[in-house]
Amino acid sequence: MPKRFLRHVMVATTAALGALTLAFSGATAQAATSLDYVALGDSYSAGSGVLPVDLTNLLCLRSTANYPHVLASRTGARLKDVTCGGAQTKDFTEAQYTGVAPQVQALGAETDLVTLTIGGNDNGTFINALTACASAGVLSGGTGSPCKDENGTLFDDQIDANTYPALKAALRAVRDKAPNARVAVLGYPWITPAAPDPSCFVKLPVASGDVAYLRGIQAHLNAVVERAAEETGATYVDFAQASEGHDACRPEGTRWIEPLLFGTNVVPVHPNALGERRMAERTLSVLGLG
Repeated sequence: MPKRFLRHVMVATTAALGALTLAFSGATAQAATSLDYVALGDSYSAGSGVLPVDLTNLLCLRSTANYPHVLASRTGARLKDVTCGGAQTKDFTEAQYTGVAPQVQALGAETDLVTLTIGGNDNGTFINALTACASAGVLSGGTGSPCKDENGTLFDDQIDANTYPALKAALRAVRDKAPNARVAVLGYPWITPAAPDPSCFVKLPVASGDVAYLRGIQAHLNAVVERAAEETGATYVDFAQASEGHDACRPEGTRWIEPLLFGTNVVPVHPNALGERRMAERTLSVLGLG
C-alpha cells in the first residue's frame, strides 16, 4: 500500500477521532449543564463556618463555597441549595425555623440530582458525643477511656433505634418528591484519627482510650446512613478511605475537618473549605460526573 495513501488514512483517522472527542465533550457538557440539582442536608452540606456566607438565609449559616456550589460549578448544573446548619431528618418534611421551609419542598419531578448529608444531628449524636468525650478528656487529663466508661453503647443504641428509621423515612420523602432524580447520600468524613495522637489533645481534648470510641460511633452512623441509602435506592458516597489522614488532628492544609479548639473556622468540628472541595470531588467521582 503506498505510503502517501497511508498518510492520508492516518490524517483522516486522527481528524475523525478529534471530531468525535469534541462532539462527545460537547454532549457531556450540555448534559451536565441541563442538570437540575437540589442540595439538601445539614451543616456538613451547608459548609457552616466556611466563608463566604450565603446572605440570603443567615439562620442556616450556609456557605457559597460548600460542596454543592463546588459540584455545581464543576458541572454547570443549575443549583438550588436549601442545606441548613443544624438540620435533622425531620427537617426534610417539617419547617426547621420560621421562614425556612421543609427541605423536600425544593424538589420536584424535574429534579435530576439530589445530594445530602443527614443524621449526625438526630439524637444530638455528634454534639453530645463530642461534648461528653471532650469534657471527660479534660477531667481525666487525657488518660483512660472515661467517655466510653460513662456512656457505653448509649450513642450507638440511639443511632439504631432512632436515626436509622428516621433516615429511611426522610430518604423515602426525597424519593416521593423527586421520583426521577439520582440521589447521592454522603457519609461524614473522619473527625478523629485512626489512632490516638497525644499532640492533638490541645486541639481535640479526647482521652487516648476514647479516640477509638468516638471513631466507632461515627463509623456506626456512617454504616447506618449507607444502609438506609441502599434500601431506598440512593447512591452512598463513602469517605472512609478518602478522608483517612485528613481528620481534625492534621495540620492546616491537610485536614478536612477543623478541630474543636484553635481551628480556622468559626464553627468547630466541621469541614473547612478544603474539606468541602474534596467532598465535592469525591461525589463527582462516585457519580461519574467528574
